[in-house]
Amino acid sequence: MFFNRGNEAVVTREDALPGRDAPAFPVSDTHVVLGTAIKPPFPDGIQTAVFALGCFWGAERIFWQTPGVYSTAVGYAGGHTPHPTYAEVCSDRTGHAEAVHVAFGPVKVSYAELLKIFFETHDPTQGMRQGNDVGTRYRSAIYYSGDEQRRAAEAARDMYNAELARTGHRPITTELAAAGPFYYAEDRHQQYLYKVPYGYCNTAGTGVTCPLPTTTSASQEHKEFSHVDADER
Repeated sequence: MFFNRGNEAVVTREDALPGRDAPAFPVSDTHVVLGTAIKPPFPDGIQTAVFALGCFWGAERIFWQTPGVYSTAVGYAGGHTPHPTYAEVCSDRTGHAEAVHVAFGPVKVSYAELLKIFFETHDPTQGMRQGNDVGTRYRSAIYYSGDEQRRAAEAARDMYNAELARTGHRPITTELAAAGPFYYAEDRHQQYLYKVPYGYCNTAGTGVTCPLPTTTSASQEHKEFSHVDADER
């Protein structure tokens, strides 16, 4: 489900830029902070999630600093244009949101816990913007993989929506959609705030606590992925 506020809307597939058949640039394979791979295949037991919460520079840092996260990468998700460039995404003519691809070990951090972090570290009520960053590429979004992630995302959204309403905030506008292609952003954007420690970061939450969704059972995750090495992130 996707709520829109104002006259801005994601470009249609028919009006989107054509893109290209292959990436327009190379991307490093290694996370400069964690030293892990940023592209699959990942080690056995590692799961993935895709979140959009405004400018991806600050959003990525939130997740790479989360214990249990194996790797992160920034890129473009939820759009139409294949293999876009940053300049194309910034035109708002590709349909993509700036997003973070999170690879995580569910023994140490569950998908439900990542959803809590997602909702608490940005303002999911702002439609096509985050603060002064305006445009469809800055929209709040969760791109889920499979029914289990979908149910957990829906539960977290609904519980947080109730908390926001109780504290006088506007309704959530977060897009929930099945994950499609994730296109990695240019190397200069990967782990940007590690490379440029005082670089721009516009990440800010509402100050309202998000209840931890319980649709995804931590005990079930632990049983399923108990073979993950104890030293695995």
